[in-house]
Amino acid sequence: MTLSGNQKRKMRSASRLYAVQALFQMEHSSMTVEAVRREFLDHRFGAIYEGDEMQEGDPDHFARVLEDAVNYQASIDQMTDRALVAKWPIARIDPTLRALFRAAGAEFRDTGTPPKVVIVEYVDVAKAFFPDGKEPSFVNAVLDHMAREARPEAF
Repeated sequence: MTLSGNQKRKMRSASRLYAVQALFQMEHSSMTVEAVRREFLDHRFGAIYEGDEMQEGDPDHFARVLEDAVNYQASIDQMTDRALVAKWPIARIDPTLRALFRAAGAEFRDTGTPPKVVIVEYVDVAKAFFPDGKEPSFVNAVLDHMAREARPEAF
């Protein structure tokens, strides 16, 4: 079966949401990156919860974002800190947003996706977690700063 471009985009979008959830879960448990990755691939991608089918994700993209977020966490966190106001270091940020910034930071390292696409996608993830809050605008501003630092040639 061949996937259309739209199906591939939806799978990548789902993978980004799952990566944020997985990074959040890792921070709040003693699970390794491999254990979390396996749990998501085996039990979340395409699973049915309370009658609703979860979106199928792109397993390769999910694994790459997760691995890079973990492997480069220190440099991604430093980049995030520089994008935040001085009074709000990353340690004081909501854990969901921290996971989101780490996942997006991992994608900024990969030159295969334009930074503006990464920003739009993760702002959408923020909207999924914070539908009524100001967080999506905050995420947009922080990610724009991070993207300009990580990939200045793209702007």
